[in-house]
Amino acid sequence: MASCSLSQLYHDKAPLFAALLISSILSFVFYIARVAYSGQMTFLFLNWNLFLAWIPLLSALALWHVDQRNIQLRGLRSALFGCWLIFLPNSPYLVTDFVHLVQRHQVPLWYDMLLIFSFAWNGLLLGFVSLWIVQEFIQARFGSLISQLVVGFCLIASGFGVYLGRFLRWNSWDFFVDPHSLLADILPRFIDPLAYPRTLGVTLLYSSFLTVAYITLTLLMRVRWARIDSGESISRR
Repeated sequence: MASCSLSQLYHDKAPLFAALLISSILSFVFYIARVAYSGQMTFLFLNWNLFLAWIPLLSALALWHVDQRNIQLRGLRSALFGCWLIFLPNSPYLVTDFVHLVQRHQVPLWYDMLLIFSFAWNGLLLGFVSLWIVQEFIQARFGSLISQLVVGFCLIASGFGVYLGRFLRWNSWDFFVDPHSLLADILPRFIDPLAYPRTLGVTLLYSSFLTVAYITLTLLMRVRWARIDSGESISRR
């Protein structure tokens, strides 16, 4: 999975994150407009889910900043990486909110479709950008192969996390507040995955989708940077 260097990330991160913020604000505006039209606060949870989707990106940025500044605090990088990984499934989880798409409150169905898609789109982008940052961090330290293996594991873990959230109703913070009950639900599915076909199916399907989408995004960025490098080379002649 190809991606851009950290120096390029530093150069372009401000416009990228500004665009992500504006896009998230637009989703919130869509929601406020729906509330004003219908007088109902249906889909309020979308805003909370989007907030949770920002946590992986903020964690990845903190990890990148600590690494760039060479801040030497014992366990800080591991803690930031762990926080990022635990909250990463919240980003693709927004895609599953389409289960709530039904006609209600005289609001046009197409509007609710756009509303949910807007939140889901932002969730995916936030997750992928955070994954891109973490991949670059790992690649700089351990090489390309290790970074790709970690990315593959994280995408599978995200697919499994989506299942935990949508079907078993676990949240990311349950890793901290109720880890024993969470592990009691998780371990049987690892020990005998074939006994839980829905778990296996949802995990494989979502992780496959996320993998293809992430590869597509990184390839698009690779083409963009190749054009920039080519333009710079020509300008130096």
